[in-house]
Amino acid sequence: MNLSRTALFSRVCSLGALSLLLSATAHAQFTLTGTVRDFLYAGTAAGTYNGNAGVGHPDFESFLGDDHGIVTSTLGVDGKPVYATRPAGTATTTGAAAFNQWYNDTPGVNVSLSTSLLFNPIGGGLFEYNNSSFFPIDGLGFGNQSGGHNFAFTFELHTTFTYQTGQVFDFTGDDDVWVYINNNRVIDLGGVHGPESASVNLDTLGLIAGNNYKLDFFSAERHTSGSNIKITTNISLTPSSVTPELPGAMQLLPALLPVALIGARKRFKKA
Repeated sequence: MNLSRTALFSRVCSLGALSLLLSATAHAQFTLTGTVRDFLYAGTAAGTYNGNAGVGHPDFESFLGDDHGIVTSTLGVDGKPVYATRPAGTATTTGAAAFNQWYNDTPGVNVSLSTSLLFNPIGGGLFEYNNSSFFPIDGLGFGNQSGGHNFAFTFELHTTFTYQTGQVFDFTGDDDVWVYINNNRVIDLGGVHGPESASVNLDTLGLIAGNNYKLDFFSAERHTSGSNIKITTNISLTPSSVTPELPGAMQLLPALLPVALIGARKRFKKA
């Protein structure tokens, strides 16, 4: 193939820019954005709190204890957890009607807001979000209800990924946590409890390498003693946004390109 000096110069510069871009993003942080719904503690009288009308929810600040099996093993057609039919409720819940408000906007019962989790590379191909004080809506929604933090909330996020062998998903936190992959429940840490852990080896799920799948995460903070989330994974989750591991790296790219072009031009002139 015969390339003119100008065409060859342009190709070299393009490859150099691509190499710089890939180097900057190979160890990128990524952000996943989900929905938080704020609730009032059980027994709170109907009224206006922090500018929002609401009334206490019976499932928040009412119970303690593990409570596995609150939800069925598959997601509902609406992409939300399905309450396992128990007319009288479970050890820490009061029935399907109340539970269905956890992950659905319900005027006068909850206030919906968004929050984001920033995953950082920790080496070995792993990314981690680790927050031992997960209070994303302090002062928002119904407010802190005279406490130091705004407890009584749920959180959900939805993402996708391409399955490759060797992928894992590890979680530690409280209170209720359910994780679904390909619409099937793979983690069940239901109940009101301190930090608990669970791990999923995706190679055991019957997935097909190279295919895309959904990952759905649901949690609830239902008791005023602590709020923890730690997620460690080597799954390349589809992010809401991407930033480089070194925050300034991509910002430097426009400034670095002219330098690279000048250097390349000088080398070509000498040839």
